[in-house]
Amino acid sequence: MKVRGTLMSLNPRHEKDVSGWQISIVKNSSKECLLSVTSSPSAPVGKYTLNVKTGTNIYKPENDAVYLLFNPWCEGDVVFLADEAQRKEYVLNDTGCIYVGSAYSIHNRPWNFGQFEELILDTCMYLLDKSKPKLSNRKDPVFVSRAMSALVNSNDDSGVLLGNWSGNYNSGTSPMDWIGSVAILQQYYKTKKPVRYGQCWVFAGVLTTVMRCLGIPSRCVSNFNSAHDTEENLRVDIYLNEFGEKLNRMSFDSIWNFHVWNDVWMKRTDLPEGFDGWQAIDSTPQEQSQGIFQCGPCPLKAIREGDVYLPFDSKFVYAEVNADKVYWVVKKVNGKDKYTRISTETQGIGMNISTKAVGQDKREDITAQYKFPEGSKEERRAMQKASSFIHPSGMTPRASFSSSRPMDDVASKPRVLHEEVSKTGLQLEITNKAALYPGSPLELAITVKTSAPGSWTINLASSCQLQSYTGKVEASLGYVKETVKLEGKSEMQVPLKIAADAYMKTLASVEDEVLIHVTAIAEVQGTDDKLTKEMTMSFEYPPITIQMPETAKLNKEFTCAFIFKNKLNMPLDNCKLLVEGLGLFKMATFDEGDVKPGRIIKSEIICTPTRLGEKKIVAKLTSTEIKGISVEKTITITA
Repeated sequence: MKVRGTLMSLNPRHEKDVSGWQISIVKNSSKECLLSVTSSPSAPVGKYTLNVKTGTNIYKPENDAVYLLFNPWCEGDVVFLADEAQRKEYVLNDTGCIYVGSAYSIHNRPWNFGQFEELILDTCMYLLDKSKPKLSNRKDPVFVSRAMSALVNSNDDSGVLLGNWSGNYNSGTSPMDWIGSVAILQQYYKTKKPVRYGQCWVFAGVLTTVMRCLGIPSRCVSNFNSAHDTEENLRVDIYLNEFGEKLNRMSFDSIWNFHVWNDVWMKRTDLPEGFDGWQAIDSTPQEQSQGIFQCGPCPLKAIREGDVYLPFDSKFVYAEVNADKVYWVVKKVNGKDKYTRISTETQGIGMNISTKAVGQDKREDITAQYKFPEGSKEERRAMQKASSFIHPSGMTPRASFSSSRPMDDVASKPRVLHEEVSKTGLQLEITNKAALYPGSPLELAITVKTSAPGSWTINLASSCQLQSYTGKVEASLGYVKETVKLEGKSEMQVPLKIAADAYMKTLASVEDEVLIHVTAIAEVQGTDDKLTKEMTMSFEYPPITIQMPETAKLNKEFTCAFIFKNKLNMPLDNCKLLVEGLGLFKMATFDEGDVKPGRIIKSEIICTPTRLGEKKIVAKLTSTEIKGISVEKTITITA
């Protein structure tokens, strides 16, 4: 065998090969010779051309392209994954779902990965070439996954997707209107220009497609209450006014209701022993790493153990799942802002970390793979180790222009924060007393509880706001301020009711999906007991129903119907129904116009199955007021 650059010359009659490539004659007759070629587990990934030399003739096959991928079935490959069910899910499954919503209101958003669809493999090879890898990089999943995390966003390199969180998507497709990766990657390959627009779950969905297509096991990971901490100091400062309303303009940091990234499976031959397995990567452009918007791969074990000195970007990912929340109330004193620290919460960030379960349409909670149980000895040890590398800042508010202003409760030394112990056993609970349907009043309640003996007078302020999933306040809807008197172990419920008129205009004017965010502040008079509680809830929507047979025959037509009844107390304007079925029909859009309360819409599509096995149909309804009602249904295609 000769190797010259990427040229490999394999001779079946000569010496045993030393590079890991193998060739053998399977069948040889006078007119025909059947050869078997096995590539090396460490061969560079990419698109090869094949020529066969016989004597002085060179035969070029009509389809001379050979695509060489990573191989998780091969024990010698650095992405080898031993479990067959996991390989089916994380490499071969071309449909799935991404978890969104909020920590206590999680729902799934179906997503078609479509790694086997037309042009997807060519797009991935184009992206791999675009990353300008050295030959040795092409066989390294660490390099490839890091490069793809940069190329799926368009920030530095005219990559696949342009991120947009402005709320204005007129010059492209709203991130809410995608239901899979296929249309995005096909458009990118045809135009070679960034596709408009993406947000985190779109970036993660597309990166899953690219990774699975290249043979690297991958999963979408949703982190609820995700800290976007611009200073890597393990602290997010939240500023509230005296009514408990969040003040956007002051924060350098933010807490996203959810953030979606990816895990990829590989050996880390570049690291000390013990850091193989799942690695976090993230293509949502947030912060530059080595001068480029890329993130990872970062071993989950390093995040869990607090080994945040390990590459790549482990400090950033660690902060996303482990930061502390510090609440400040801002009041005007003599015309200047005065900051008072109300409370610290050490367990609210990085909750219910979720991915789709292997082989089932269920949510799997993988929080324990990212962190030890909150408050455990191991968790505190990991936090102390991480803090020694990250250097948490002192208790000074980091709001814009706050340095010259008067403050209470300010400590100077960096430290790992702990929650204060309550003298009164003060607790707050936020609940909704009725279903949260758009067009109906929001009936909310704050329950104030004490558990210690004595008479307690509590000042309560609670507000309701609409916010986007990134935590940005879109509208303040109302607040309640009350003084609550409690004796010993007792509780009182304070209602907070928001009329539909208070939020309807915002629902229609904002192009993003909004969530209901309630904040409550309680201070016990005559004590240092102060407490802040936040709760984010999702609106509830009527369902879409898919009607079709449970099974169908290959290449035989069947009809699929999509039915939706508007059960809300408001019309839905400019309704669009987006549907896609991989291996059944191409993505289609139905314009349904305005749908009045009580009206039923029904759309049908003719499906012709082109592939065997379980296939999924995904549908999404969008309107001016509601940004996405999703549904999926499975059908089995037989021969």
